[in-house]
Amino acid sequence: MTKLQAGYLFPEIARRRSAHMLKYPDAQVISLGIGDTTEPIPPVIASAMAKRAQGLSTFEGYSGYGAEQGEKRLRAAIASTYYDGLGIEETDIFVSDGAKCDISRLQLLFGANVTTAVQDPSYPAYVDSSVIMGQTGIFKKDIEKYGNIEYMRCTPENGFFPDLSTVKRTDVIFFCSPNNPTGAAASREQLTRLVQFAKDNGSIIVYDSAYAMYISDDSPRSIFEIPGAKEVAVETASFLKYAGFTGVRLGWTVIPKELLFSDGSPVAKDFNLIVCTGSNGASNISQAGGLACLSSEGLKAMTDVVNFYKENTQIIVDTFASLGFNAYGGLNAPYVWVRFPGKSSWDVFAEILEKTHLVTTPGSGFGPGGEGFVRVSAFGHRENVVEACKRLQQLYR
Repeated sequence: MTKLQAGYLFPEIARRRSAHMLKYPDAQVISLGIGDTTEPIPPVIASAMAKRAQGLSTFEGYSGYGAEQGEKRLRAAIASTYYDGLGIEETDIFVSDGAKCDISRLQLLFGANVTTAVQDPSYPAYVDSSVIMGQTGIFKKDIEKYGNIEYMRCTPENGFFPDLSTVKRTDVIFFCSPNNPTGAAASREQLTRLVQFAKDNGSIIVYDSAYAMYISDDSPRSIFEIPGAKEVAVETASFLKYAGFTGVRLGWTVIPKELLFSDGSPVAKDFNLIVCTGSNGASNISQAGGLACLSSEGLKAMTDVVNFYKENTQIIVDTFASLGFNAYGGLNAPYVWVRFPGKSSWDVFAEILEKTHLVTTPGSGFGPGGEGFVRVSAFGHRENVVEACKRLQQLYR
């Protein structure tokens, strides 16, 4: 635990926001920092959960423990909706309380004696959960004793996809597309290279597709669109950023039967043991919501929510472009990755907060490659996004 960074990124941001609000009690503080959804859950989805909850008060509708892997109907619906034609079956899917939670369960599966590679920058949970497991040290003085995490640098210059020829072989590769925080989605050709890289090195890819529904171009929405991926990859996903389920909690992990450890044993068998030992599955109420999400009406409602946030993203991108900044992302993810050359990320964060009462996220919190960048989230009410952009224009024009 002492090898972790000073504090997990988002609690530290919350602490600084609270201190700012004490300093300026009358200020209207707007948060475009943490990637938390703000718009209401669509009625068709919320009403399905309400019906399930109400049913629990009757003898006919009550249910207790369910299958740890998730309800059969929901697993089947996920397979047919998101993996149709890709060879993924209901039995390959494990329903959970969210992709972030499954990342930690996967770390339990892999154990402490593995090496790990992550995109740089990337979602901090990958590195922090690795360190908590005792896999690696993140400080230079610890490398000899603890090994090191392999940071796969992703920059505007390389299209936010790492030069795999320079990446050392590791047991596990965490890869998020569309990426949080840069918003970049890997192309089919790039993912084909990644899959081949994993095959050549005997690595397992943990592919985080939490923002796949935001993809606007022809980038793959699942790693399993790539031939051979079922032999080297696990995929995590969730309803959190599609249906406003950040508080409801519902996601899933796909572990194909073709994915085997080096001794020939199936990865899914061991993950099933982890799930059955450490979890009783997702809430039956949230799973009722998941089924509603995958109905025709629910899918349309989620698409409308996603499009709303994408409109917010475009407003933010246009604002920074008008101010002469290099702003990346936006097309395939609800994040805008803004470059501030020669400046510290935390200094920029502090300046924006102090002068505009706007909360962003310092890029260095996502890894060494994030220094000099700030992430701006599009999760916000429209009036707050518009107001935030007005304040940014006043600060930087």
